[in-house]
Amino acid sequence: MAESLSSASRECTSKHVVATVRIVQISPEEGYAEKVNQPQTSDFIEVARQHWVSRWPETALSMVTATSIMRAQQIVLSTMDSVLRPFDLTWARYEALMLLSFAKNGSLPMGKMGERLMIHPTSVTSIVDRLSRDHLVERVRQPTDRRTVLAKITAEGRALADDATTAVNDVFFGVGTLSENEQGNLKELVHRLRVGHGDFATE
Repeated sequence: MAESLSSASRECTSKHVVATVRIVQISPEEGYAEKVNQPQTSDFIEVARQHWVSRWPETALSMVTATSIMRAQQIVLSTMDSVLRPFDLTWARYEALMLLSFAKNGSLPMGKMGERLMIHPTSVTSIVDRLSRDHLVERVRQPTDRRTVLAKITAEGRALADDATTAVNDVFFGVGTLSENEQGNLKELVHRLRVGHGDFATE
C-alpha cells in the first residue's frame, strides 16, 4: 500500500510528448478518488506501449505488464473504498479491523499490525487514531508488559466489520468481472512475482 501521496509519470517522446502513463498513489487514509473508475477516452497504457515499442521494444511488454498491475490496483482499491464509504471506512481501516477481528483476544501490538498490514508504523498510528475516535478500536496496555500498547477491536468494531464484509463479499472484492479460473490464474502469477522479489519467506 502507498503511504503518502505521490505520482510517477512515464513519458515517451519523439518531437512531442506522445503518451504518458500516469500512476497516482494515494495515502491509505485518503481513499481513492471516484474519478479513478471513470472510463478513459482511450487505453493510454496501450498507447504508451505502441510508442515504447518504437524506442525500447525489448522492455515494452514489461512496461505494459507493470503499469497494468498498478492500474488494476487503483481500480480495485477505488471499488473497495466506494463499497466501504457508507460504513465510513476506507480499505486501510477495514483491513485493520479485520486483522484485529482475527487476532487472539481481538488485539495486537501496534508494531505487529504494521508488519502484517505491510505499512509504515506512522500509517498504523493514523489508522488506529481514526478507528479509536469512531469507538471501533481502543488502545490498551499489554497485561504482561505495560510498556507495550495494543490496539483492541471493540464490540462496535466487530459489528461494523461484519456488515462491511458482507458488502465487500457482494462485489467479490472488486475482481468479480473475472471468472474463478481467471482469478486463480492471476493469483498464481502474482504469487510468482512476489516470490521472485522475496516478498515473504519460502521453504
